[in-house]
Amino acid sequence: MIARLLAVLTLLFAATSAAAAPPEKGGSEPSNVVLSPVGLPIVVNGRLVNYVFVHVKLELTGRADAARLREKEPYFRDALVRAGHRRSFGLPNDPTRVDEAAVRAAMAREAAAIAGPGQIARVVILEQTPQRRTGLPRPAAT
Repeated sequence: MIARLLAVLTLLFAATSAAAAPPEKGGSEPSNVVLSPVGLPIVVNGRLVNYVFVHVKLELTGRADAARLREKEPYFRDALVRAGHRRSFGLPNDPTRVDEAAVRAAMAREAAAIAGPGQIARVVILEQTPQRRTGLPRPAAT
């Protein structure tokens, strides 16, 4: 049920967002692949409490074939969704945000596997948007 909801939400955002960045001109700026927002589940104490939609940009190295990698944008999104279901990227004290370092690390591993070695320079989290901001469980006292 949750997987279907996530799939529907991902398709909804994919249909309304541009899947890839336009080609760069001039060559001085790094090429990149901008992913459509991906809904990552936030699980607290084994219970799904929220989704945070994360907008990710993959900055490519100078030797990467940007056009070929932009065609793989759905594979990058799928890999991020799968990683988000293997473990929750939610912050322990804030169910409206993801751990950016953990998302970047997971996406870097997955992107390197999809694109090949030496193609991805870095992963940038552009934006995080929680589905819910109220009615969420209170963080545990530390």
